[in-house]
Amino acid sequence: MKNIFKPEVTAEIINRINKLTEDTKPQWGKMSVDQMLAHCCVSYEYVYEDIHPKPGTVKGFLLKMFVKKIVVNEKPYSRNSRTAPEFIMKGDKEFAAEKKRLIDYISKTQKQGEAYFDGKESHSFGKLNKDEWSNMFYKHLDHHLNQFGV
Repeated sequence: MKNIFKPEVTAEIINRINKLTEDTKPQWGKMSVDQMLAHCCVSYEYVYEDIHPKPGTVKGFLLKMFVKKIVVNEKPYSRNSRTAPEFIMKGDKEFAAEKKRLIDYISKTQKQGEAYFDGKESHSFGKLNKDEWSNMFYKHLDHHLNQFGV
């Protein structure tokens, strides 16, 4: 799996995002391109914004025991995978604003670097090492960029 903290990988992801247009259609799934960009921002909102409540004890335990392995490993997501309610986007989003917001989050994450994330507590999965953070960020972005053919 590619390391999202490396500048060349970040540049590749941003170049792929810049190939999207407001009219880009998904190859599978129900989200529009603007919803997908907003959806991808949620992973970064968990890190940089205090807008999502932390999971309770039971939900947190289930996330750590069953979901964490799927999210942080190197195996790509399958098409039409289930997602958490916080990631479900309804209604239209502003394409340009969501695109800029996502690129800004990705750039900020790359600049923060591996050392910042190594051992950092995640919103839902407890402490993650730098590779788990990289896998989580890269895998999610790659999955949805592939979904939209870029």
